[in-house]
Amino acid sequence: MKTIRLTMAQALTRWMAVQSVRQFDGSTAAAFAGVWGIFGHGNVAGLGEALYAVRDQLPTYRGQNEQSMAHIAIAYAKQKARRQMMAVTSSIGPGATNMVTAAALAHVNRLPVLFLPGDVFASRRPDPVLQQIEDFADGTTSANDCFKPVSRYFDRITRPEQLLKSLPKAMSVLTDPAQCGPVTLSLCQDVQAEAYDYPESFFTPRIWEIARIRPDSDLLKRAAETLKAAECPVIIAGGGVKYAEAQPQLASLAAQTGIAVCTTQAGKSAFDETDPLYLGGVGVTGSSAANQMVAKADVILVIGSRLQDFTTGSNALFSAQLISINIQPHDAMKAQHIALVSDAQTCLKELHTALEGYHTSSAYTEEVSRANQHWADAVTAATAQSGSVNQLPSDAQVIGAVNRVAPHDAIVVGAAGSMPGELHKLWQSGAYDGYHMEYGFSCMGYEVAAGLGVYLACPERPVIIFAGDGSYLMLNAEIVTAVMMGASFTLVITDNRGFGCINRLQAETGGAAFNNLFADSVHEVMPEVDFVAHAASMGAHSVLAETADELEQHIVSSIEAGGVNVIVINTDPAPSTQAGGAWWDVAVPEISERPDMPQIYQAYSESRKSQK
Repeated sequence: MKTIRLTMAQALTRWMAVQSVRQFDGSTAAAFAGVWGIFGHGNVAGLGEALYAVRDQLPTYRGQNEQSMAHIAIAYAKQKARRQMMAVTSSIGPGATNMVTAAALAHVNRLPVLFLPGDVFASRRPDPVLQQIEDFADGTTSANDCFKPVSRYFDRITRPEQLLKSLPKAMSVLTDPAQCGPVTLSLCQDVQAEAYDYPESFFTPRIWEIARIRPDSDLLKRAAETLKAAECPVIIAGGGVKYAEAQPQLASLAAQTGIAVCTTQAGKSAFDETDPLYLGGVGVTGSSAANQMVAKADVILVIGSRLQDFTTGSNALFSAQLISINIQPHDAMKAQHIALVSDAQTCLKELHTALEGYHTSSAYTEEVSRANQHWADAVTAATAQSGSVNQLPSDAQVIGAVNRVAPHDAIVVGAAGSMPGELHKLWQSGAYDGYHMEYGFSCMGYEVAAGLGVYLACPERPVIIFAGDGSYLMLNAEIVTAVMMGASFTLVITDNRGFGCINRLQAETGGAAFNNLFADSVHEVMPEVDFVAHAASMGAHSVLAETADELEQHIVSSIEAGGVNVIVINTDPAPSTQAGGAWWDVAVPEISERPDMPQIYQAYSESRKSQK
């Protein structure tokens, strides 16, 4: 057996550079499109040296913050439908633990990313090393143990030959549509630099195939019979439609059967939103059309959704028989009726054949049309410009202004706060995969980094990012990285001077205005943050939009100009789109000194009675 002597880090990077994944069109692409790294002690001497040697095959990018670097990698994988990914490396200690939040985000959203944090010395010769966590009861514990509950696969590399077994296991998780999620290989810093005679065959290029699992034939037959007997069926499309590239099959099934379609946050833009059968978003942040139809549905076909509380209205929105198509058994079984453990594209093709001859009634089609028209009127009212130039626009009016001038193929990016709810309701997507929302973990600060990740995945499409001032202040430094890389996106910052979304939730659940808006905090000085100047200081082209009309003009010019553009607009923190959304279970105090709380608690208790 021929061998080659390499350090553990050199072997790792060489192996990563020769891994490929089969794409939807049959071509192959590098499994790892690059590595994001901030070097420090614990990874600079070992992994850093190794990455330099393969920089032409496996590029290394420098970010500004470990968490946001990981967000870039996660957004890239999401936009690539999990067929390409990135790795992220850090030093030991705070560099590593900065990435734990991002690992949790990837875990919740079922997205592949390879974390390579540095770790303590396996030999323990300099124990305790700088930044080492010392567990008084367990000598094997390090800060990187924090990754264990938020990783799909975790391994600590304490000997160089362990890579021979660990790397294939890691890759099998990263490319498994059911088990997909973050993988953490914790790299002891001394072991990174230790040499071993690796088999040359270990570095033979490999193409990883992502299998399409077929549904059980008996369960598929039951599902088809159940749908054929339905008088008011509805389809809920989740992110699994995108990850299986099942958009054409979904469109074909809806056209064949006349079954209306609504989408989750992850599933939005997986269906033609101009189609008369499209009901809009579903659930807490959904449309009145979708929620009306799923509430009265007798059968709901759920495709690629994990059915979290925003989709189900905290399990109070619908009581229909559920048929779930999902590649992950844990998610499929949530249907508690018919669980089709299958690839979405494969299952929809077979279901298409099994449902031949079935079509919903004309009365059903007319009801869908009426519901959609009612919702379209509500969207028009919510997004219409204010007649007063002195009135601050709402988030809905900002969305309407941007949507009116956004190119058909634009990709809109967002995460936590007010925007996910308003965008899910109000944004009208154009081309497929034009809606990129992180709402599984609802992580503030994802937006700017994600915009860069989406641009890197789809540089040919315009990228528009929405972020509130709260999210922007949390994590904005990757603007510097985007400028350095020559990236192009437009960031719209809606400044309502605080955490407006939670301020509204606080009021709705009976709380006093407290600690959310700047004006309601205990601090004595109310800052006037100049976001335009701040973004400009990082190299972005930035402007202030005084009105919605100006915002439209700036959107058009920024997309035409390219580069990193930031548009700031002041907004009113109070209004939100009340129409459409379903109830959400947010526990309120059973006992409180506030006089309104008994009534609010009573209403909350009544709402809980509808939970299934």
